[in-house]
Amino acid sequence: MIDKTVFVAGHRGMTGTAIVKQLKKRGYKNILTVSRQKCDLTKQGEAMAFFQQHKIDDIYLSAAKVGGIYANNTYPAEFIYQNLMIEANVIHAAHYHDVNNLLFLGSSCIYPRFAEQPIQEDALLTGVLEPTNEPYAIAKIAGIKLCESYNRQYQRNYRSVMPTNLYGPYDNFHAENSHVIPALLRRFHEAVTKKHREVVIWGSGKPMREFLHVDDMAAACIFVMELDAETYNSNTQPMISHINVGSGIDHTIRKLAQIIAKITGFDGTLVFDDSKPDGVPRKLMDTSKLKSLGWQPSISLEDGLKQTYQWCLSNLDRIRW
Repeated sequence: MIDKTVFVAGHRGMTGTAIVKQLKKRGYKNILTVSRQKCDLTKQGEAMAFFQQHKIDDIYLSAAKVGGIYANNTYPAEFIYQNLMIEANVIHAAHYHDVNNLLFLGSSCIYPRFAEQPIQEDALLTGVLEPTNEPYAIAKIAGIKLCESYNRQYQRNYRSVMPTNLYGPYDNFHAENSHVIPALLRRFHEAVTKKHREVVIWGSGKPMREFLHVDDMAAACIFVMELDAETYNSNTQPMISHINVGSGIDHTIRKLAQIIAKITGFDGTLVFDDSKPDGVPRKLMDTSKLKSLGWQPSISLEDGLKQTYQWCLSNLDRIRW
Protein backbone atom coordinates (compact mmCIF):
# COMPACT_ATOMS: atom_id res chain seq x y z
CA MET A 1 0.00 0.00 0.00
CA ILE A 2 1.20 3.53 -0.82
CA ASP A 3 0.77 5.93 2.10
CA LYS A 4 0.78 9.26 0.23
CA THR A 5 -2.27 11.53 0.42
CA VAL A 6 -3.34 12.18 -3.17
CA PHE A 7 -5.91 14.84 -4.09
CA VAL A 8 -7.80 14.17 -7.32
CA ALA A 9 -9.51 17.42 -8.35
CA GLY A 10 -12.47 16.68 -10.61
CA HIS A 11 -13.01 13.13 -9.35
CA ARG A 12 -16.58 12.98 -10.67
CA GLY A 13 -15.57 13.68 -14.25
CA MET A 14 -14.62 11.01 -16.74
CA THR A 15 -10.85 11.39 -16.34
CA GLY A 16 -10.92 11.99 -12.59
CA THR A 17 -13.03 8.87 -12.06
CA ALA A 18 -10.54 6.82 -14.08
CA ILE A 19 -7.57 8.26 -12.18
CA VAL A 20 -9.15 7.36 -8.81
CA LYS A 21 -9.79 3.82 -10.07
CA GLN A 22 -6.21 3.43 -11.30
CA LEU A 23 -4.74 4.84 -8.07
CA LYS A 24 -6.72 2.33 -6.01
CA LYS A 25 -5.56 -0.47 -8.29
CA ARG A 26 -1.96 0.58 -7.71
CA GLY A 27 -2.30 0.53 -3.93
CA TYR A 28 -2.82 4.18 -3.03
CA LYS A 29 -4.96 4.15 0.10
CA ASN A 30 -5.31 7.86 0.96
CA ILE A 31 -7.18 9.35 -1.99
CA LEU A 32 -8.73 12.74 -1.25
CA THR A 33 -11.72 14.06 -3.22
CA VAL A 34 -14.24 16.84 -2.71
CA SER A 35 -17.51 17.77 -4.40
CA ARG A 36 -18.11 21.19 -5.92
CA GLN A 37 -20.88 21.72 -3.37
CA LYS A 38 -18.33 21.47 -0.55
CA CYS A 39 -15.47 23.24 -2.30
CA ASP A 40 -15.94 25.31 -5.44
CA LEU A 41 -12.45 25.44 -6.96
CA THR A 42 -13.38 28.48 -9.05
CA LYS A 43 -13.44 30.44 -5.75
CA GLN A 44 -10.01 31.19 -4.34
CA GLY A 45 -11.14 31.38 -0.71
CA GLU A 46 -12.72 27.93 -0.82
CA ALA A 47 -9.70 26.40 -2.52
CA MET A 48 -7.30 27.91 0.02
CA ALA A 49 -9.45 26.75 2.93
CA PHE A 50 -9.55 23.20 1.55
CA PHE A 51 -5.75 23.05 1.27
CA GLN A 52 -5.43 24.49 4.76
CA GLN A 53 -7.51 21.60 6.13
CA HIS A 54 -5.57 18.78 4.47
CA LYS A 55 -1.95 17.70 4.26
CA ILE A 56 -1.56 16.73 0.60
CA ASP A 57 1.40 15.03 -1.10
CA ASP A 58 0.30 14.77 -4.75
CA ILE A 59 -2.37 16.51 -6.85
CA TYR A 60 -3.99 15.37 -10.10
CA LEU A 61 -5.67 18.47 -11.51
CA SER A 62 -8.34 17.06 -13.83
CA ALA A 63 -11.14 19.44 -12.78
CA ALA A 64 -12.28 21.45 -15.81
CA LYS A 65 -15.24 22.67 -17.80
CA VAL A 66 -15.23 20.64 -21.01
CA GLY A 67 -17.43 20.14 -24.06
CA GLY A 68 -17.55 19.70 -27.82
CA ILE A 69 -17.67 22.21 -30.68
CA TYR A 70 -21.26 23.31 -29.96
CA ALA A 71 -20.59 23.92 -26.26
CA ASN A 72 -17.32 25.76 -26.90
CA ASN A 73 -18.97 27.98 -29.51
CA THR A 74 -22.01 28.69 -27.37
CA TYR A 75 -20.42 29.26 -23.95
CA PRO A 76 -16.94 30.74 -24.61
CA ALA A 77 -17.03 32.99 -21.53
CA GLU A 78 -17.76 30.08 -19.17
CA PHE A 79 -15.06 27.95 -20.80
CA ILE A 80 -12.28 30.50 -20.40
CA TYR A 81 -13.35 31.89 -17.03
CA GLN A 82 -14.06 28.67 -15.15
CA ASN A 83 -10.94 26.90 -16.40
CA LEU A 84 -8.69 29.85 -15.64
CA MET A 85 -10.09 30.13 -12.13
CA ILE A 86 -9.76 26.42 -11.33
CA GLU A 87 -6.16 26.26 -12.56
CA ALA A 88 -5.01 29.46 -10.89
CA ASN A 89 -6.65 28.66 -7.57
CA VAL A 90 -5.49 25.04 -7.30
CA ILE A 91 -1.93 25.62 -8.51
CA HIS A 92 -1.40 28.67 -6.30
CA ALA A 93 -3.01 26.99 -3.28
CA ALA A 94 -0.76 23.97 -3.83
CA HIS A 95 2.33 26.19 -3.80
CA TYR A 96 1.13 28.29 -0.86
CA HIS A 97 0.53 25.17 1.24
CA ASP A 98 3.84 23.60 0.16
CA VAL A 99 2.50 20.77 -1.99
CA ASN A 100 5.45 19.96 -4.22
CA ASN A 101 3.93 17.44 -6.69
CA LEU A 102 1.13 18.29 -9.12
CA LEU A 103 0.01 16.96 -12.49
CA PHE A 104 -2.04 19.30 -14.68
CA LEU A 105 -4.23 17.84 -17.43
CA GLY A 106 -4.38 20.03 -20.49
CA SER A 107 -5.80 19.35 -23.96
CA SER A 108 -4.53 18.81 -27.48
CA CYS A 109 -6.48 21.93 -28.54
CA ILE A 110 -3.61 24.03 -27.16
CA TYR A 111 -1.79 23.53 -30.46
CA PRO A 112 -2.14 25.73 -33.57
CA ARG A 113 -4.93 24.95 -36.00
CA PHE A 114 -2.51 24.06 -38.79
CA ALA A 115 0.31 22.58 -36.72
CA GLU A 116 2.56 20.15 -38.55
CA GLN A 117 1.35 16.57 -38.07
CA PRO A 118 1.94 14.65 -35.91
CA ILE A 119 2.04 17.50 -33.39
CA GLN A 120 5.16 17.74 -31.26
CA GLU A 121 5.25 19.44 -27.87
CA ASP A 122 7.31 22.35 -29.17
CA ALA A 123 4.49 23.38 -31.56
CA LEU A 124 2.87 25.24 -28.66
CA LEU A 125 2.43 28.99 -29.36
CA THR A 126 3.78 28.74 -32.90
CA GLY A 127 0.54 29.60 -34.73
CA VAL A 128 -3.14 30.58 -34.64
CA LEU A 129 -5.51 28.43 -32.60
CA GLU A 130 -8.70 26.75 -33.84
CA PRO A 131 -11.39 29.50 -33.49
CA THR A 132 -14.17 27.18 -32.30
CA ASN A 133 -12.39 26.36 -29.03
CA GLU A 134 -9.88 29.21 -28.67
CA PRO A 135 -11.08 30.41 -25.22
CA TYR A 136 -10.76 26.89 -23.77
CA ALA A 137 -7.36 26.41 -25.42
CA ILE A 138 -6.06 29.70 -24.02
CA ALA A 139 -7.15 28.66 -20.53
CA LYS A 140 -5.32 25.36 -20.89
CA ILE A 141 -2.18 27.09 -22.18
CA ALA A 142 -2.34 29.33 -19.12
CA GLY A 143 -2.41 26.21 -16.92
CA ILE A 144 0.78 24.91 -18.54
CA LYS A 145 2.48 28.27 -18.09
CA LEU A 146 1.37 28.46 -14.46
CA CYS A 147 3.07 25.13 -13.80
CA GLU A 148 6.20 26.21 -15.66
CA SER A 149 6.32 29.53 -13.80
CA TYR A 150 6.06 27.99 -10.32
CA ASN A 151 8.70 25.45 -11.31
CA ARG A 152 11.09 28.15 -12.51
CA GLN A 153 10.58 30.54 -9.63
CA TYR A 154 9.99 28.14 -6.73
CA GLN A 155 11.53 24.85 -7.95
CA ARG A 156 8.20 23.03 -7.73
CA ASN A 157 7.53 19.68 -9.38
CA TYR A 158 4.43 20.69 -11.34
CA ARG A 159 4.03 18.63 -14.50
CA SER A 160 1.61 18.82 -17.43
CA VAL A 161 0.22 16.20 -19.79
CA MET A 162 -1.65 16.97 -22.99
CA PRO A 163 -4.21 14.27 -23.80
CA THR A 164 -5.69 13.69 -27.21
CA ASN A 165 -9.48 13.25 -27.54
CA LEU A 166 -10.62 11.05 -24.64
CA TYR A 167 -13.65 8.79 -24.35
CA GLY A 168 -15.00 6.11 -22.02
CA PRO A 169 -17.29 5.53 -19.03
CA TYR A 170 -18.64 8.60 -17.20
CA ASP A 171 -18.28 10.79 -20.28
CA ASN A 172 -20.76 13.60 -20.96
CA PHE A 173 -23.51 12.22 -23.21
CA HIS A 174 -25.52 15.44 -23.46
CA ALA A 175 -27.33 15.77 -26.79
CA GLU A 176 -25.63 19.09 -27.68
CA ASN A 177 -22.69 19.73 -25.33
CA SER A 178 -20.77 16.46 -25.64
CA HIS A 179 -17.66 15.52 -27.60
CA VAL A 180 -17.84 13.53 -30.82
CA ILE A 181 -17.72 9.94 -29.48
CA PRO A 182 -20.40 10.27 -26.76
CA ALA A 183 -22.51 12.38 -29.13
CA LEU A 184 -22.37 9.69 -31.82
CA LEU A 185 -22.95 6.83 -29.37
CA ARG A 186 -26.08 8.60 -28.16
CA ARG A 187 -27.28 9.46 -31.66
CA PHE A 188 -26.84 5.93 -33.02
CA HIS A 189 -28.34 4.34 -29.90
CA GLU A 190 -31.43 6.53 -30.21
CA ALA A 191 -31.69 5.78 -33.93
CA VAL A 192 -31.66 2.03 -33.22
CA THR A 193 -34.16 2.19 -30.35
CA LYS A 194 -36.53 4.49 -32.28
CA LYS A 195 -36.02 2.60 -35.56
CA HIS A 196 -34.78 5.64 -37.47
CA ARG A 197 -33.24 4.88 -40.85
CA GLU A 198 -30.96 7.91 -40.96
CA VAL A 199 -28.37 9.48 -38.65
CA VAL A 200 -27.15 13.04 -39.26
CA ILE A 201 -23.54 13.78 -38.33
CA TRP A 202 -22.03 17.25 -37.96
CA GLY A 203 -19.51 18.26 -40.60
CA SER A 204 -18.15 16.65 -43.74
CA GLY A 205 -16.78 13.53 -42.06
CA LYS A 206 -13.33 14.26 -43.50
CA PRO A 207 -11.48 15.64 -40.43
CA MET A 208 -9.13 13.16 -38.81
CA ARG A 209 -9.05 12.64 -35.07
CA GLU A 210 -7.05 10.58 -32.63
CA PHE A 211 -8.80 8.96 -29.67
CA LEU A 212 -7.62 7.47 -26.38
CA HIS A 213 -9.60 5.44 -23.86
CA VAL A 214 -9.79 7.23 -20.51
CA ASP A 215 -8.37 4.21 -18.63
CA ASP A 216 -5.24 4.48 -20.77
CA MET A 217 -5.10 8.21 -20.03
CA ALA A 218 -5.36 7.62 -16.29
CA ALA A 219 -2.58 5.04 -16.45
CA ALA A 220 -0.40 7.51 -18.37
CA CYS A 221 -1.06 10.26 -15.81
CA ILE A 222 0.11 8.09 -12.94
CA PHE A 223 3.09 6.91 -14.98
CA VAL A 224 4.20 10.52 -15.61
CA MET A 225 3.57 11.54 -11.99
CA GLU A 226 5.66 8.63 -10.70
CA LEU A 227 8.66 9.34 -12.96
CA ASP A 228 11.66 10.45 -10.93
CA ALA A 229 12.57 14.12 -11.35
CA GLU A 230 15.80 13.44 -13.23
CA THR A 231 14.04 11.30 -15.85
CA TYR A 232 11.15 13.74 -16.29
CA ASN A 233 13.34 16.84 -16.48
CA SER A 234 15.77 15.24 -18.91
CA ASN A 235 12.88 14.68 -21.33
CA THR A 236 11.40 18.18 -21.07
CA GLN A 237 12.64 21.75 -21.23
CA PRO A 238 11.97 24.70 -18.90
CA MET A 239 9.69 26.33 -21.48
CA ILE A 240 8.33 23.10 -23.05
CA SER A 241 7.54 21.13 -19.94
CA HIS A 242 4.44 19.24 -21.06
CA ILE A 243 4.17 15.73 -22.49
CA ASN A 244 1.70 14.56 -25.14
CA VAL A 245 -0.50 11.55 -24.38
CA GLY A 246 -2.28 9.74 -27.20
CA SER A 247 -2.69 6.55 -29.19
CA GLY A 248 -0.59 7.65 -32.17
CA ILE A 249 -3.37 6.55 -34.58
CA ASP A 250 -6.05 8.76 -36.14
CA HIS A 251 -9.27 8.09 -38.07
CA THR A 252 -11.66 10.18 -40.13
CA ILE A 253 -14.94 11.12 -38.45
CA ARG A 254 -16.64 9.10 -41.20
CA LYS A 255 -14.69 5.99 -40.22
CA LEU A 256 -15.45 6.60 -36.55
CA ALA A 257 -19.16 6.88 -37.34
CA GLN A 258 -19.06 3.64 -39.32
CA ILE A 259 -17.43 1.80 -36.39
CA ILE A 260 -20.00 3.15 -33.94
CA ALA A 261 -22.85 2.26 -36.31
CA LYS A 262 -21.60 -1.33 -36.39
CA ILE A 263 -21.18 -1.53 -32.59
CA THR A 264 -24.66 -0.14 -31.89
CA GLY A 265 -26.32 -2.26 -34.58
CA PHE A 266 -27.38 0.64 -36.81
CA ASP A 267 -27.71 -0.40 -40.46
CA GLY A 268 -29.30 2.74 -41.91
CA THR A 269 -27.86 5.73 -43.80
CA LEU A 270 -25.17 8.12 -42.54
CA VAL A 271 -25.79 11.75 -43.56
CA PHE A 272 -22.97 14.28 -43.13
CA ASP A 273 -24.17 17.88 -42.62
CA ASP A 274 -21.34 19.96 -44.06
CA SER A 275 -23.12 23.20 -43.09
CA LYS A 276 -21.83 22.51 -39.56
CA PRO A 277 -18.20 23.28 -38.65
CA ASP A 278 -15.53 20.61 -39.03
CA GLY A 279 -13.03 22.13 -36.62
CA VAL A 280 -9.34 21.38 -37.13
CA PRO A 281 -8.72 19.34 -40.33
CA ARG A 282 -6.39 16.92 -38.58
CA LYS A 283 -5.11 16.55 -35.03
CA LEU A 284 -2.64 13.76 -34.37
CA MET A 285 -0.27 13.92 -31.42
CA ASP A 286 3.39 12.98 -31.57
CA THR A 287 3.67 10.71 -28.54
CA SER A 288 7.24 9.56 -29.14
CA LYS A 289 8.48 11.28 -25.99
CA LEU A 290 6.12 9.34 -23.73
CA LYS A 291 6.78 6.07 -25.56
CA SER A 292 10.54 6.58 -25.17
CA LEU A 293 9.95 6.80 -21.41
CA GLY A 294 8.32 3.36 -21.44
CA TRP A 295 4.55 3.92 -21.69
CA GLN A 296 2.08 3.15 -24.47
CA PRO A 297 -1.70 2.56 -24.59
CA SER A 298 -3.23 -0.90 -24.32
CA ILE A 299 -6.86 -0.42 -25.49
CA SER A 300 -7.68 -0.34 -29.22
CA LEU A 301 -10.33 2.08 -30.49
CA GLU A 302 -12.82 -0.63 -31.46
CA ASP A 303 -12.41 -2.50 -28.15
CA GLY A 304 -12.68 0.75 -26.23
CA LEU A 305 -15.83 1.79 -28.06
CA LYS A 306 -17.41 -1.61 -27.42
CA GLN A 307 -16.59 -1.35 -23.70
CA THR A 308 -17.93 2.21 -23.55
CA TYR A 309 -21.20 1.29 -25.27
CA GLN A 310 -21.69 -1.68 -22.94
CA TRP A 311 -21.15 0.68 -20.00
CA CYS A 312 -23.75 3.02 -21.49
CA LEU A 313 -26.30 0.23 -21.79
CA SER A 314 -25.68 -0.72 -18.15
CA ASN A 315 -26.04 2.88 -16.97
CA LEU A 316 -28.92 4.30 -18.99
CA ASP A 317 -30.45 5.93 -15.90
CA ARG A 318 -27.11 7.55 -14.97
CA ILE A 319 -26.58 9.17 -18.37
CA ARG A 320 -30.27 10.10 -18.82
CA TRP A 321 -30.81 8.57 -22.22
